[in-house]
Amino acid sequence: MNLGNRFGAHRVIEPPNALPKAAQRLNNQSPPLDNEIGIRVEALHITSTSFTRLWQEAEKNEERFATTLMGIVNRQGKFQDPATGSGGVLLGSVDFIGPALKIDLLPQEPIVTMVSLALTPLRLERVKKINPALGQVEVDGYAILFETGLWARLPDDMPRELAMMALDVAGAPAYASRYVKPGQRILIIGGGKAGLLCMHEAKKQVGENGQVILVEKDEARGQVARSLGLADNLIIADAGNGLEVMRQVENVTDGALADVSFNCVSLPNTEMSAILSTRDEGRVIFFSMATDFSRAALGAEGAGKPVEMIIGNGYIPGHAQIALQILRENRPLSEYFSGLLLPK
Repeated sequence: MNLGNRFGAHRVIEPPNALPKAAQRLNNQSPPLDNEIGIRVEALHITSTSFTRLWQEAEKNEERFATTLMGIVNRQGKFQDPATGSGGVLLGSVDFIGPALKIDLLPQEPIVTMVSLALTPLRLERVKKINPALGQVEVDGYAILFETGLWARLPDDMPRELAMMALDVAGAPAYASRYVKPGQRILIIGGGKAGLLCMHEAKKQVGENGQVILVEKDEARGQVARSLGLADNLIIADAGNGLEVMRQVENVTDGALADVSFNCVSLPNTEMSAILSTRDEGRVIFFSMATDFSRAALGAEGAGKPVEMIIGNGYIPGHAQIALQILRENRPLSEYFSGLLLPK
């Protein structure tokens, strides 16, 4: 059999000895090997941090955005935002299943990849349509999934765009399911897609005696969370101002601060809002691709905050099922997201 490295190292063109995520360029032209999956790509869901940056850089012009996207993929053989290093996930139909793979998957089956576009060999033929509200792009293309690459079947009880959106941020609510306990005070920074799913799961886990607090700069977006019953307290504040956020969290917790904080905001320089607003020996979970390790580590040290800090890696076993189940459990939230699918 013609086998490649199970982590995809054989697809790296440069630099030598790199793995696909750290590679500057991947081989996206060679056909899939006997331990790879070939996918005919129909859509990309780009991470919020990257889509927002590229959309603003393109001045919200679809043609300019498409040109930038195609340029990145052509240069790198994958989609990885040159500024943030993040990618997203893709949706497509299975074109080839390597005979060395022992998996329960059929040709033509629609799947969503559960590993980042930043390490997935990808070639694009054209960009067809852009949905800025969801950060999704309809395309014609082809991608390769390595032996270790994770994937999820599309559910048949919801629109594919809705499922893809949830699966892209499935790690955040899965971490809430794992780490949040009954009666705790939970802080969510950022009321976007990941934040809303995370709030639902946190609300479910803390129960009637717990507290879920949202920090959101955009009041309209914050009010969405309140209207959906996901946030017990809404703090309208700039997460870049750690002292102000801490002061307001103290106010709504009677000085106790949060037991667990989730940073889901797609903007830089927000690490200290989560750190300062979490009680000593509490836990901070970073799900923002804009997180800076040195700002977080040295900032906590400088503030004398003995908090446990976790970088959410986007994968916990069962995370896809948790994210999709949230949409099934919470019809108002599902309807809100579905409204974003409609053309503007």
